[in-house]
Amino acid sequence: MSEVVSYADVRRWKPEQLDAVHGELGNRRDDLVNLQDELDGARNPDGWTGDAAQRSAAEHRELVDRMRSLVAEVATVRAAVATAADEVTAIKRRVEMADREAEAHGFQITEEGGVRDVTPPEDVPTGEAEQVRAQRLRVRDELVQEIEKILDQAESTDAALAKALNAADEDQIEPGKGSSLADAAKTGELSALAASAGQPPHNTAQANAAWWKSLSHEQRAALQENPPAWLGNRDGIPAVVRDSANRVNLDDTRSRLRSERNRLAQGGISDDEQEKADQVDAKLKGLDAVEDTIARDNRQLLVLDASGERLKTAVAVGNVDTADHVSVFTPGFTTTAQDSLKGADAETQELVAESQREMMRSGEDGEVAGVFWLGYEAPQSSETADVTGDSVASSESAKAGGEKLNEFYKGINSSRDTDPHLTAIGHSYGSTTTGYALQGGGHGVDDAIIYGSPGVGTNDIEDLHVPEGHTYRLEAKNDPVADFARFGGDPSHMDGFTDLSTEKSGEGVQVTGHSDYLQPDTTSQHNIASVVGGVPENAVEGKTNGVGDGLSYVPHQVQEGASAVTDWGSDRISDVKDLFS
Repeated sequence: MSEVVSYADVRRWKPEQLDAVHGELGNRRDDLVNLQDELDGARNPDGWTGDAAQRSAAEHRELVDRMRSLVAEVATVRAAVATAADEVTAIKRRVEMADREAEAHGFQITEEGGVRDVTPPEDVPTGEAEQVRAQRLRVRDELVQEIEKILDQAESTDAALAKALNAADEDQIEPGKGSSLADAAKTGELSALAASAGQPPHNTAQANAAWWKSLSHEQRAALQENPPAWLGNRDGIPAVVRDSANRVNLDDTRSRLRSERNRLAQGGISDDEQEKADQVDAKLKGLDAVEDTIARDNRQLLVLDASGERLKTAVAVGNVDTADHVSVFTPGFTTTAQDSLKGADAETQELVAESQREMMRSGEDGEVAGVFWLGYEAPQSSETADVTGDSVASSESAKAGGEKLNEFYKGINSSRDTDPHLTAIGHSYGSTTTGYALQGGGHGVDDAIIYGSPGVGTNDIEDLHVPEGHTYRLEAKNDPVADFARFGGDPSHMDGFTDLSTEKSGEGVQVTGHSDYLQPDTTSQHNIASVVGGVPENAVEGKTNGVGDGLSYVPHQVQEGASAVTDWGSDRISDVKDLFS
């Protein structure tokens, strides 16, 4: 770094390179912290005494001290790099605006930061010459002042980063309190900055986003370096921050679950305790699936919630913070993290790639990201016998999940400076959850797609608050769930949906049954990808009627639990279970 920052230097600064360094430092920090077990295992064994034992213990203490210092240094430099990256991004934006302003008035900002008059106006009427001259002098002076502010901010940013680097180089950083390497990363300065940020006043997407945007660059960097457990699950916080926080929280979540499992195993297990133990075991398997999934390239972990009966999670393929097109897919009946996440992630990756291909085919540029959202407890096969309770024959899970999903949609838009093209996708009972989420309004969803849907909780498409002509429906041949008509009636008979084909076409092969809509090289996948990629004109329209569509249709505008609905649904519960088993 130069001692005096020039305008030419600032023009050459690349915040993306700082972002890359920030990521690499995070990997190094994680590698160091993960050496904790080996460090603990290197302690002197019990019962070893004598001079050799004393020397070994002293060397081990020295190693621990060096490791703790190194972790603290990496954490401090990483936070400083994050702050610098944000500052440089803001500075570059000011530089671009100043250059545009100069060009618009016939000036040019030189490499030295001077303002040159390169294209003075010609043929100015005599009576207006003085006025034009005064205006151009004012513009020039304003540019000079802005350049001075830019250079002051650049020098301050450069100096702050240099200070952190020098402190690390000269071993001047005091590790955080506590015996572990993870504790060492929580230096006094970083902890104080994080504490000064406080918390959002309310846990809503809007409040969380406003709080985050109100923080200083230093506070944000400190929170990213040592995130509180709640940060990763707050809608409205940038995806990259949520991802980092949730990854940090993985090991703590696993430790808490293991402690709970060990507690339940002590002194014998009652039937109730065995049920809880089984739930903990399933959550631990779900964490394994999450860890395996996010180890894949270009993934973001946006939800990690082990409360309740089942693990909740959401994983994105791509960068939700920067993508031009973002889809959020909500699954349905029998979906769990441990059994469904890996396969769903592969389908999401295929959908993102196909959406990108459809854009390129239409000559469109842009980036696509897709989210698999399991932020609610989807009904399980063991619950289907309870028509009035929290089951696939009840809307309770969908309503509760819909409230969370609505906030998740809002969070994507409110966390960004520019809204992406946002597509909501729901399959089966997940389409019901999606329907309730959309009915909450204010979600910013631009397109909605449902397929294999037993209903969206309403018979009026306007209740979904999606722009007219941007709500799509797919039904495959031999998909009885699409005719279940359990939640607000059969969408096949709702005005306003655009029907997209699931049959063989020039764009793909036919799908049948309930579960293959996103299979590669199918017409249905092509159609969904076309909408997600913002090129719905590429989609193939068409409607496939199921058995239920051939019957006389009566809208289910009656309360759940009424005999007609309950009888109809109960007759089909075993069929639904077979589909998902």
